[in-house]
Amino acid sequence: MYLGIDIGSSSSKVAIVDGNCQLVAIQVINKGTGTGGVEEALENALNQAGITRDQISFTVVTGYGRITYKDADKQITEITCHAKGVSYLLRDIATVIDIGGQDAKVIRLNQHGDVENFVMNEKCAAGTGRFLEVMSRVLGCELKDLSDLAAKSTKEVPISSVCTVFAESEAISRLASGEKLEDVAKGAHVAIAKRVAGMCNRVGAKSKIAMTGGVALNENMVATMGSVLGMEVIAAPHPQAVGAIGAAVIAYERGQKNN
Repeated sequence: MYLGIDIGSSSSKVAIVDGNCQLVAIQVINKGTGTGGVEEALENALNQAGITRDQISFTVVTGYGRITYKDADKQITEITCHAKGVSYLLRDIATVIDIGGQDAKVIRLNQHGDVENFVMNEKCAAGTGRFLEVMSRVLGCELKDLSDLAAKSTKEVPISSVCTVFAESEAISRLASGEKLEDVAKGAHVAIAKRVAGMCNRVGAKSKIAMTGGVALNENMVATMGSVLGMEVIAAPHPQAVGAIGAAVIAYERGQKNN
């Protein structure tokens, strides 16, 4: 058995593959770095797979908090793990857009599914899941309901500020002037898509594009991204766990090489 762990800023993900590199467990816990999320996700995954810790042959850890996890055999960057995870789950993907709680990444893959180029946004919350969290609070809805709210929009209310703090004030001002909740929600989705589209241009993104990370659970965000880019964009299976799945596949490959 081979274990992959992805420790993010806001969630912990665990995946396990067997000796045939088949997924036998996936767990996501909405507790990130500095919490008990990793241990909780790991215990759940071991129970799901019906195994114990001593049956794990090799462990790879990735993500924002990977340095804090001391029980892994190898630490691998999330860029490499997301590329590996998407290539494992999907065929013919040329570009990966990963939007997490605190950062966003665009990764261009070669024909073999390996990283060819990438760009990251990790210094600003704009274009990340944090931006949507702020917008959902302003709009008075749960984060999980933001997609459905935006889907009701009949027009886009532009959110022009690239800073999350200023964008929050702008959204409040738009609502105060009488704009509808759903139209402001749509504007927030378009604002993220345009910011990430700029990253796609810098990396030389190619279609077909897969989205990973928690934001890929937002159907309207995926659709808006495709519309802004003018390319096919799909949500990867198990989007939150793609990094952990990639880490597990790398653990399998390293384990086989060692054997």
